[in-house]
Amino acid sequence: MTDPDSRHATDRARGRVAGKVALVTGAARGQGRSHALRLAAEGADIIGIDICAPVDHVSYATSTPEDLATTARLVEEAGARAVTAIVDVRDARALADAVAEGAGELGGLDIAVANAGVCSIQRWDEVTPELWDTVIGVNLTGVWNTCTAAIPHLLGRGGGSMVLISSTAGLKGQPFLTPYVASKHGLVGIMRSLANELASKHIRVNSLHPTGVDTPMLNGMTGLTERIEASPDVGSLFLNSLPVDLVRAEDISNAVLFLASDEARYVTGLTMTVDAGASAR
Repeated sequence: MTDPDSRHATDRARGRVAGKVALVTGAARGQGRSHALRLAAEGADIIGIDICAPVDHVSYATSTPEDLATTARLVEEAGARAVTAIVDVRDARALADAVAEGAGELGGLDIAVANAGVCSIQRWDEVTPELWDTVIGVNLTGVWNTCTAAIPHLLGRGGGSMVLISSTAGLKGQPFLTPYVASKHGLVGIMRSLANELASKHIRVNSLHPTGVDTPMLNGMTGLTERIEASPDVGSLFLNSLPVDLVRAEDISNAVLFLASDEARYVTGLTMTVDAGASAR
């Protein structure tokens, strides 16, 4: 009879990202945890980073140190190594130091998943300068900081894959989400520029665009339904074509795995949707 642990180790050794090291920001819960676990199950060791603290001007509860510790435990239960750090992605120096420490401990870096993000629902006249700076700072500057922290290590491995987690809101205008929409559109600009600049170095850069995902972040936000009901002309902008309201984090993680793997070795500069047809409407 085959030992389950032995079979598990064999599966990881044959996995689609076997022997690689992956950085995941926003790894403590939700999509980030899902991405980390999917990559770990397919052979990658994980550098997991999250702020693990409240974020000013964000109304819902954010991750905790216990959440990040749980992610690390689950990664290790999948047979992978995990290095974690509590870092705000807006802090470029601290982020670069954490990535360097993780890459040093795990032997390098092959994959970077820029997943950390926040969202807030307001009409245009409710958006304060402080809220704007927070959303743009985390979702756009934080992604840039993640890229610049990761690229030197990817170059050291002779190439790699960066996956920037955007949104349907990065491809179409969705009302009551203007700072979020602006940040997710800007992320596409980062992706396209770096995809061109780094192609000769064998670094692939792609963006991933989910519709609404069933995560603690989405479940913690309020106010969108009321605003849509008050402005029924815009309601269709939030509908999916397929008959589902939300997708699961695992659905997005499957796409992350593809883009991170050698199966996508010639895929770069792509805005890949996992949005149940929302952007096609």
